Amino acid sequence: MTRTTRIDGDGLPDSPGDGSLISSYQFELPSRLIAQEPAPERSASRCLFCSQNSADVVEAPFHTLVDRLVGDEILVVNDTRVLPARIRCRRQSGGAIEAFLLRPLGQGRWQSWLSPSRRIQAGEILETSGPPLKVIERRGSGWIVELGSEQVLEQIGEVPLPPYIERDEQDQRLQNLDPQRYQTIFARQPGAVAAPTAGLHFDDLLRSRLEEKGVQIVPITLHVGPGTFKPIEVDQIHQHRVDPEWYFVSEESRSALAMARADGRKIIAVGTTSLRVLESIGKIEEGPEIEAETALTILPGHPFEHVDGLITNFHLPRSSLLVLVCSFLGHLRTLSYYQRAIDLEMRFYSYGDCMAILPDEQTR
Repeated sequence: MTRTTRIDGDGLPDSPGDGSLISSYQFELPSRLIAQEPAPERSASRCLFCSQNSADVVEAPFHTLVDRLVGDEILVVNDTRVLPARIRCRRQSGGAIEAFLLRPLGQGRWQSWLSPSRRIQAGEILETSGPPLKVIERRGSGWIVELGSEQVLEQIGEVPLPPYIERDEQDQRLQNLDPQRYQTIFARQPGAVAAPTAGLHFDDLLRSRLEEKGVQIVPITLHVGPGTFKPIEVDQIHQHRVDPEWYFVSEESRSALAMARADGRKIIAVGTTSLRVLESIGKIEEGPEIEAETALTILPGHPFEHVDGLITNFHLPRSSLLVLVCSFLGHLRTLSYYQRAIDLEMRFYSYGDCMAILPDEQTR
């Protein structure tokens, strides 16, 4: 079913002062709308289709995306793969500890969080369902631990679902579902501790239909870090900076993007992670592969240079991801669409529904 609505007051520019305080990114969400499991079919999730210069917003199944594109666009997807970074451990005294591995440091060592960590000591050995985990030292708000290779992690680790998704350990249906459905169909490069959730709405059939229409799908890699869930804790959002995240753009992807720009074709970022990479690489041109870290913090007033559209889930209040979407679409407009999604009983956050901000005249 498709619903077309004109948002009252839409099309009016946000005033310059709007969006400078984090309190203006707060909204009330009924807990029943926080998705606890994925839609039965990836591309059948619901989507709000809109554009930057139209007051119309259309609610329709996500797979209708293929009918809303001209056919010469580029979709930039994040091909990062989520690591099974959650490990259940037990201290030699018998106490349960949960380790959350954040990123590899080489030689079998990982930066991690341990919870509860109040009594943990450097040098302590934690039992797992496989090889033991050794606590090396405290570093900042986390710990350095030694476990071994990513192959060991695949044996004993679990999917690191966001904290707002609750799981009953006895529910085998969901326990078996998460390892597959919390990965996108584009996932190739292991290293993320959270999924690039906009990509979760694509399935193989939709990908084939898009490619048959002429839409080009171009991969980049950004390993999503735990900072994606961190709320902004300062009042003035211009004082906030996101945590650095590693990214990679191949020579082939750079060439595809350069050709699209030269031909005047539209570039649509699938997810905020893809958008951040595109806005971090400087001039779009052919060249060698790029491997770097980005700490780009997108705030109101950011001059978007390389992105014509954005597909993205509905994000947490007071989060840097919500601020990014508001910066792209407009603060007041974005929050009005979020309220529209709530009124329509759409599902929010990682396993939820999504919105597609398409190039103008493509929301039909």
